[in-house]
Amino acid sequence: MKTNKKTVDFSIDNFLLEEKQFLAGLSEQPRLHRWQGYWSKTGPGWMQSAMTIGGASAMASLFAGALLKYQLLWVQPVAIFLGIIMLSAVSYQTLMTGERPFYAMKKYAHPVIAWSWAIATLLSTVIWHFPQYALVSGMTEDIIIAITGWIPSNTQHQYLLAGLALFFLAIAIYVVWNYSKGSKGVARFELFLKVMIWLIIFCFLFIVIRNSLTDTINWSEVFKGFISFKIPTDKAGVTVMMAAFSATIGINMTFLFGYSYLKKGWGKEHYGLAKFDLITGMFIPFVLATALMVIATGATIYDPVKFAEGNTSISPIEVAGMLEASGMPLVFSRVIFGFGIVGMALNAIVLHMLVCGFAACEVFGWDMQGWKYRLACLIPIPGVLGVFFWDKIGPWVAVPASAICGLLLPIAYVGFLILNNSKRFLGENIPKGRKAWMWNFGMIMAIIISIVYGVYYLIKIL
Repeated sequence: MKTNKKTVDFSIDNFLLEEKQFLAGLSEQPRLHRWQGYWSKTGPGWMQSAMTIGGASAMASLFAGALLKYQLLWVQPVAIFLGIIMLSAVSYQTLMTGERPFYAMKKYAHPVIAWSWAIATLLSTVIWHFPQYALVSGMTEDIIIAITGWIPSNTQHQYLLAGLALFFLAIAIYVVWNYSKGSKGVARFELFLKVMIWLIIFCFLFIVIRNSLTDTINWSEVFKGFISFKIPTDKAGVTVMMAAFSATIGINMTFLFGYSYLKKGWGKEHYGLAKFDLITGMFIPFVLATALMVIATGATIYDPVKFAEGNTSISPIEVAGMLEASGMPLVFSRVIFGFGIVGMALNAIVLHMLVCGFAACEVFGWDMQGWKYRLACLIPIPGVLGVFFWDKIGPWVAVPASAICGLLLPIAYVGFLILNNSKRFLGENIPKGRKAWMWNFGMIMAIIISIVYGVYYLIKIL
């Protein structure tokens, strides 16, 4: 049956009906009891967490620690907080109305906003798919070399990277296609994401604990880094601060979010769960993962002179070698660290494919299930060539793509602000009084900061 363009009519199975009844009863329980009940039901927040804890966040976090030690620990918590304000509005709008965000944006905000949002989502997702394969394959090769001691020749190196890229592509396709198999497929997919995210966190936690035991970490400096809000003035410092901020919330994340609710069949009964999910599934894991990366590199390879001299990025593979050179045992510096980076990149690959499937279905008016949807998820597959070509094409593509999508992100944010204040769209569910004022203030702040970032980035490339 053709999916209605206003709402998503996924079949409601017995599991979902039981879940709604469970949540209705849970809403009357004390807060701690509600939280305990919510914990096993979370999901969409973890999807957002998996997308934002990717290669871009990793490189920004690692470079922040290497260049400025703990000074920028405040940036990513602030960025994710502003992002969650906007995503909470998307959550409220989707759950209260059940309408597809793209069609709601087109009808109640403006078609230009809706189409800019969808096109920028596809553009940014395809482009940023390329470095993920370079990262996941290169890091896996480094783990193999660290464990076995085998040094491949140039030809073996090329074949190994190609084989690893195809291996991870096969895993991603299997996971994404299983996501379309009803509530059980969604549950398995979300479990996969949760496992990968916690793997990332524990990998970096091991490194931080190891350095704590050797008194390498000054914890008073760490705590100061979270609350000082120090803004660097030099070019390298400003660059890494902006990179850390912009890697937190991408325009493709805003597109995926509402559809992850609709795919699960969530409705008004799930709003309390959705708020809990954003905090426990997105805010906490993201802040933990990025902070641990900054602390780990700040405690081991901090060198402001070296990294300020024309360097604006750092490869995780280079970091692994530096960690080993700093005296950290190989199992921590190359293997555990490497598995954390591999988990990040694989998460990003899977989520990129999923968001392309959702976006293409909206653009062409397809059902978000069946073979058209599955084939749409394969749109970013050319990114597998990034394992060979990203080093060459990255400098020519990455900067303009980031600038364009950075400028379009506040356009999408303005659309969400309009929707959140649209009586025609939300009806009796439109926020009122103090709640409306607080929400609007937070969303306007997110828009202003996004515009400042976009203008800054545009000035830098002109």
